[in-house]
Amino acid sequence: MAVFVLREIDKQRYNRRVKLVFAGIVIALALLSLLFSTLYIRLFSTPEADHFWHNLAGVATAAVVVVWGLNRLRGHPWLDEVAYVWDLKQMLNRIYRKQKKIEAAAEQGDRNAMKILDFQLEGSRQLYHLDDNTITMDALMIKLEANKRRMEAAGLDTSSPELDPALLDLY
Repeated sequence: MAVFVLREIDKQRYNRRVKLVFAGIVIALALLSLLFSTLYIRLFSTPEADHFWHNLAGVATAAVVVVWGLNRLRGHPWLDEVAYVWDLKQMLNRIYRKQKKIEAAAEQGDRNAMKILDFQLEGSRQLYHLDDNTITMDALMIKLEANKRRMEAAGLDTSSPELDPALLDLY
C-alpha cells in the first residue's frame, strides 16, 4: 500500500455527497432486496412455504450487489472525497487497534511511533471537523500539540502528516 497523505477536502461538498451516497445505498438495498426476494420466492418457493429464507437471501444478495457496485464506483471522481474519508477511517482504525503500543513507543522516543501518532491525531482532527464534533476537539488539540513538541525535539518534520502503512507492522 502506498503512503497515505492527509489532504484538505471541501467540507460542504463532502457532506452533501456522503448524504447522497448513503441515501443511494438505502434506496438500492430496499429495491434490490425486494427484487431478489420476489425472484427467489417465484423460482424456489411453494405457496404454503415460509418465505423467511428467501427474503433473507434477497437481502444478502442485494447487499453483495451494493458492495460490489460501491467498489466499482469508488474510483469515480465524484466519489473521491467520500472514498478518501472511508480510507482515512480505516487507517485510523488500524492505528487505534495498536495505539497503546504506539503511544508507549513514542514516550520512549521512537520516531516512527511519533509519526504514526501525528498522522492519527491530524487525521482525527480532520474527521472531527468534517463531522462537527466539537466536544472532544479541545482534548485532541492538547494531545496534538504535545506530540508536535515531542516531534520537534526529536528533529522530525511536522508540516505534512503522512503515513506509510508498513510502519504499523512494527507494533
